[in-house]
Amino acid sequence: MAFTLINSRMFMLFFFLVLCSTQGNQGNDDAKRLYDDLINGYNSLIRPVGNNSDRLTVKMGLRLSQLIDVNLKNQIMTTNVWVEQEWNDYKMRWDPDDYGGVTKLHVPAELIWLPDIVLYNNADGNYEVTIMTKAILHFDGMVHWKPPAIYKSSCLMDVEYFPFDEQTCFMKFGSWTYDGYTKEEEPEIPMGIDLSEFYLSVEWDIMAVPARRKERFYSCCEEPYPDITYNITIRRKTLFYTVNLIIPCVAISFLSILVFYLPSDSGEKVSLSISIMLSLGVFFLLLSEIIPPTSLTVPLLGKYLLFTMILVSFSVIVTIAVLNVNFRSPATHRMAPWVRRVFLEILPKFLCMERPDDGDNKSSDSSDTKSGVLLRTFDEVISDTVPGAILDRERIVANEIECSYIDGHHGSSLQLAETTPQERREKEEAERAVLNVRFIAQHMENLDSYSDVRALHSIFLFFSYTVENFN
Repeated sequence: MAFTLINSRMFMLFFFLVLCSTQGNQGNDDAKRLYDDLINGYNSLIRPVGNNSDRLTVKMGLRLSQLIDVNLKNQIMTTNVWVEQEWNDYKMRWDPDDYGGVTKLHVPAELIWLPDIVLYNNADGNYEVTIMTKAILHFDGMVHWKPPAIYKSSCLMDVEYFPFDEQTCFMKFGSWTYDGYTKEEEPEIPMGIDLSEFYLSVEWDIMAVPARRKERFYSCCEEPYPDITYNITIRRKTLFYTVNLIIPCVAISFLSILVFYLPSDSGEKVSLSISIMLSLGVFFLLLSEIIPPTSLTVPLLGKYLLFTMILVSFSVIVTIAVLNVNFRSPATHRMAPWVRRVFLEILPKFLCMERPDDGDNKSSDSSDTKSGVLLRTFDEVISDTVPGAILDRERIVANEIECSYIDGHHGSSLQLAETTPQERREKEEAERAVLNVRFIAQHMENLDSYSDVRALHSIFLFFSYTVENFN
């Protein structure tokens, strides 16, 4: 019983397989017979029209699969597309009832007539489709051919607003041989490029993809030559360039302000300025490697970097001048009169500043210096140094003490009249005391003059720093 059941099942399976194989062979035979009938005697070099004066209409569509690269420097856009073409070939018509209900057939594209559509603005060398995929033939004579292709098209780049830029590139397709009287080209999708199979780009956003048909007349021929132009408007994603280019440039530019607040005595003002200028130069070279070497437009970012480099260079010059003035001293330099006039008389008026009064508090008998040293007369020094019984004023006048300066760099000497040895010794001691006192007084006056000059230098440096900060 069980053996009989197994045999019946195996017989049913064998019968089903035989039936399927028979139907498959019959279908393949119909397709093979149809293929032989269509290709036999078919000439792929002749335009498929019944009358030579008839115009063949070819519908063309572009399906964008991937935006591979947009090379700004070489101004080339690389895209991966499907070139969809559709036309009617009257030689490829058949009745499905005569061929077992076969309504469509896949044939190699090399065996049938193909429109010689090429990319006019190609920048690579392959103007036409290189991968010959199979074409689909329908029983009513319609032929569909959708080969994939990778095109490198030339594109004029506008880098003025880089990296916040939008580029409009185009792909111009047309027949290389047939004119508008023999072949008509129409866009398959009126809106433009089909983006249903598009993979998003990490660098660009596609804004618009319109298509338009144009006809162009050449000087050699009277016939028009139609073409279909696909415009691709893309906008750059700015996050990468903002983080890696714009923010560092702006941060380095703000560092140049710190140069003006760095103390001159630190000795690093010029080094910091030159380091900032070199950093900006590196970013400028990086920008020049990205943008195309064109003289039509200069990106605003490049103008900003160039302007900042000029300002930093100017700040280096001003910093050197400020350091030159800062390290001057009355012992090595003498301030020019015009500097005193400008910084003590002219500029304070424009800045609404008043110069303090000198305050002459000199008395008839003595005077004080700014350092607090009392300047006394020669008679007072003599009367305090030498005992009044011997060297009082009357005896000095009577003995005709004459004070004169001999060679202003060696001090003074007293030419005394004839006196006794004891009086001569006392007078010599008084002379040395007077010379010492005068030396001390002169030294204190020099210190006061030095302080005045340093004050003038401070005023000059103040105005110099003001000018630097304004720049």
